[in-house]
Amino acid sequence: MAKFSVKRIRKPIIIAPSLLGADYGNLNEYLKKFEPFCDWFHVDVMDGNFVPNFTLGPVVVAGIKTKRPLDCHLMINSPHLYIEAFAKAGAASITIHVEASKHVMADIEKIKKTGCRAGLTLNPETPVEKISKFLPHLDMVLVMSVRPGFGGQKFMPQVLKKVRWLRQHYPNLDIEIDGGIDGKTALLAVKAGANILVAGSYILKNKNPRKAVEKLRAAGKTNLQTKACP
Repeated sequence: MAKFSVKRIRKPIIIAPSLLGADYGNLNEYLKKFEPFCDWFHVDVMDGNFVPNFTLGPVVVAGIKTKRPLDCHLMINSPHLYIEAFAKAGAASITIHVEASKHVMADIEKIKKTGCRAGLTLNPETPVEKISKFLPHLDMVLVMSVRPGFGGQKFMPQVLKKVRWLRQHYPNLDIEIDGGIDGKTALLAVKAGANILVAGSYILKNKNPRKAVEKLRAAGKTNLQTKACP
């Protein structure tokens, strides 16, 4: 059995509420109540093809008025066709799926040319080796801890081995985790090495969203990393 060594991570914890469960009928006013205690807003973009759900496009994103950076997660096929549109719509970061891109390196370069931060996403079943050659060119990696497409799913702890490996080999990389994040699972994710926590219903549907975010931030105070290979 492999031995684990422990060291302290110093990357700050970023809290990014997912807009999947937001009130789109009054979105800008809705977001204002979360701005004072959240860092980013995570924008889930779905095409009804790559994932079995359909959400907002660049026109809607362009209408979002917020003081917080928009973290656009493109769960779509042929992402190269829409990168520039989402950048122009106001995205601060654009993350695409390695499973959906046919020309991954070209898409990463295209994202960077727009001025956005570039990220790749790993579905729960996708091994980290699938993106290993692209890692030196990335600003961030998004590890899905549920299957993409719908909110409210149960956290899949088996993906944490990918987070550990990424943090061990790329200590300065931003590692984002999305799916089933709450006060308990956030602690597991941060201990593994994640520093960007995406949470949907746990924040947006909470009677006290500020307190929910405080619990997520508290996980950052126990930011111990365990080194392990997937």
